[in-house]
Amino acid sequence: QVQLVESGGGLVQAGGSLRLSCAASGRTFNTDVMGWFRQAPGKEREFVASIRWSGINTYYADFAKGRFTISRDNAKTTVYLQLNSLKPEDTAIYYCATRSSTSNEYRYWGQGTQVTVSS
Repeated sequence: QVQLVESGGGLVQAGGSLRLSCAASGRTFNTDVMGWFRQAPGKEREFVASIRWSGINTYYADFAKGRFTISRDNAKTTVYLQLNSLKPEDTAIYYCATRSSTSNEYRYWGQGTQVTVSS
């Protein structure tokens, strides 16, 4: 089992920044890829960004490019998502999730952290 705990969400004005954290514990050797997703009210969950524990490859959704940055701290088994230049449409619950490199399915999910951007 893998446990994921997100933190760092909150209320911020448009143009502001937040840094989300996702701490992983448990059988983390099976968590090659860490991803961030978000779900806004009335909308489907969507991919935001992903990173591998090993290597430097990162991937971003188009809306995240240039504004959001995903990073990791292997020693702390923690992944971060820096959110800059936030917009009201970024308001959502942000989830971290993990999968192995041999699967396309994100198997373990955190409980989510709320990000609210006011105009």
